Formats: sequence, structure tokens, C-alpha cells
Amino acid sequence: MDTSPSNRVSDVRRGAPARWLGIVSGEARGLGPTLARAGLALLAGGYRAGLAADDLRRRLPGAVRRAPCPVVSVGNLTVGGTGKTPMVAYLANLVVGEGYCPLIVSRGYGAEAGAVNEEARELADRCPDVPHVQDPDRLRAIRAHAATHPCDVAILDDGFQHRRLARDLDIVLLDALRPFGYGHLLPRGLLREPPSALRRADVVVVTRADLADPAALARVKESAARYAAPGTPVLTAAHRPAGLVFADGSREPAEWLAGRSVAAACAIGNPGALGRTLERLGARLVRLAAFRDHHAYTAEDLSRLSDAAREAGAVALVTTGKDFVKWRPLLGQGSGQAPGTARAAGADGEARAPAVAALEVTLHLTDGEDTLRRRVLGLVAPPRRGGDR
Repeated sequence: MDTSPSNRVSDVRRGAPARWLGIVSGEARGLGPTLARAGLALLAGGYRAGLAADDLRRRLPGAVRRAPCPVVSVGNLTVGGTGKTPMVAYLANLVVGEGYCPLIVSRGYGAEAGAVNEEARELADRCPDVPHVQDPDRLRAIRAHAATHPCDVAILDDGFQHRRLARDLDIVLLDALRPFGYGHLLPRGLLREPPSALRRADVVVVTRADLADPAALARVKESAARYAAPGTPVLTAAHRPAGLVFADGSREPAEWLAGRSVAAACAIGNPGALGRTLERLGARLVRLAAFRDHHAYTAEDLSRLSDAAREAGAVALVTTGKDFVKWRPLLGQGSGQAPGTARAAGADGEARAPAVAALEVTLHLTDGEDTLRRRVLGLVAPPRRGGDR
């Protein structure tokens, strides 16, 4: 029996988004989904025409503006997660480590009025010394920050389609597990742009390379090289688990998962990647719940997830760093059991609630790290020293 995470996902997404994903992925069969795919293909034709018009508009004089500092963009071709946040954190920490002053800039998708979104909160944890500004007008954000702070380079989070801002380095990420969004443009597939848009990329990075079959990874790299401009570097990266942080503040190495029954839940573009990572660490994955990307969790959501995890025999309920920043405000005092006692029986003989934890993941370039470092650091000015900073 196939027990891969993709076949054991409990899909708790609601309504149209879940039905749409089932249709575009081809998982939904029958006459209705087939007709729906045909209709979505017609709409995708209109979307393609809009992309062509936008491409022409960007070629007009003055349509693309330049920021007062070098700009590095991290983006992708598809909707959903490809590892942009870990890559942005990697670049920001690289720049800081070399003595420069970076700025992270993002649109702020999904943020409530006066607040920041989950990516910003996760980046604050990953690179606390790096300023992060969220503004749909990213040129305005860079100019305002650079007017009062040192800024050697601006790093755009999800910037590949933000073409009105000139960039000095375009880094495009492809998820090795789902690189081309079921092969169709929105809304028939997950592609924001056709694969030919990779010709604008300066560097292509295939992420989650460690989770892909070697033959499949080779095919993804070959396709990327074929779509990109000649000579464009195609690098590979892995998302390596750095450890677990529990709701009570305690930490354990990732090896703590080995041999333990765990449940998982997330609201990311590719939930199966979390399941695969947990299983590669030796965990017995008993349940994987997937919500739509950017889901706004409620206390009731977490209560249901915890109950389901306990019923499945899980000693821990694990999520991603991106989701954990939204979970923490909803977790009451003592919501996460100490990791060593998560499955100890209570006074009534019932199993306690599973420990709540986030799997911390860092991005590591497995091929071509020197190339990326050289391209990024070559853009910034010599580091300032002492009072010059």
C-alpha cells in the first residue's frame, strides 16, 4: 500500500480553493471536473493575453524604475510555496555576515491593516537584525528606508512578477517536487507565468532537491536550463531541518522525531513536502492536515487539530515556522506539553494533548553556493567601518 504523505493528507481546506486544486491537479475525475478543466483552459487563455499586454507595457520608456541601491529579487513561477522565505533569510544573513546593510522588502500579502503577515514574522525570527518593510509600492519603500538608513542592497521577497522595479539580480526558485504548476497557467494550473519567463532569470535555484528522486531532479534541472537564457546557472538547494521549537519554549534536535508518532498540519503551497521531511527524519507520520495557503487560523482550528492528533496516537503536533508564528498567539498557557512527557498518561488514564512544535528549517545550497555568493556580494559596495556605518 502506498503510504506517501500525499496519499495520507487530510485536506481540511474549505470550499472553492480545495475543489479548484483537485481539478487543476487532475486528481478530480469524471465529467464535471473534465468540463471544468476545459473552461479553466479558456480563462487561462485570457490570462496569457493579459501577461502579453503587461510585457509590452514594461517595454515602454519609463515603465521600469530604478531604486537608489542594488536590488536582488527572489521569486518563482508558481503560486504556492517554493522556499522563498528561507532563501530571503539566507541572502539577508549572508549580506549581514559580510558587513553590509540589507533591507528586505515585500508586498505584505495577507496582512491585516496595521500588521505584518506571517512571512514577515518568520523573517524577524530568522534574521532579527535585518529591517523589513512591507509595501505594495516597493520602490517607495526602498526610497523611504534608504533616505534615513544605510542600505547596501534591497532583497525583494516574491519579486519576480514585480517588473516595474528594476533589479540587478533575479533569482527564481523552482520546487523540485512541483516545478511547473501542473503545466498550465492560472487558473487552469498554478503557473503565474509560462516557463519561458525563466529567460528573465539571472539564477535559477531548484529547491527541496533532497526530497526529489535523482532522476526526477535531473529532469527538472534540464527543463530549467532549456527554458532559461543560455549560460544561466541552475543551482540546487535543500531545506535542512535545524531542530524543533516547542510551544513551551523548549527545544530539541530534529533527531528527537526518530521513531515517534507525530501529526502535522500546515497552510503552505506544498504540504506534502512537510510530510516527506518528517518521514525522512524517522518520524511515524500518522496524520497530515493541509489548509489553504495563508490560512487565518482560529483557536478552534488548533483545538480540532490537537484532538485529531491525540486520537491518532501522536506525541507531537508539528507545523512549519511560517505557520507557527500564527499559532503562538492562539496557544494558551501550557498548551504545549514538555517534549519528554507529551504522551504521559493523565490522572484519568487518558493521553495528554500532544506537544505543539515547529520544525525549524534552513536553506542550504547543495550545488553552486559559491556562484550565488559571488553574484550577490558583487553587487554591494565595500563594507563601511565603525562610525561610517
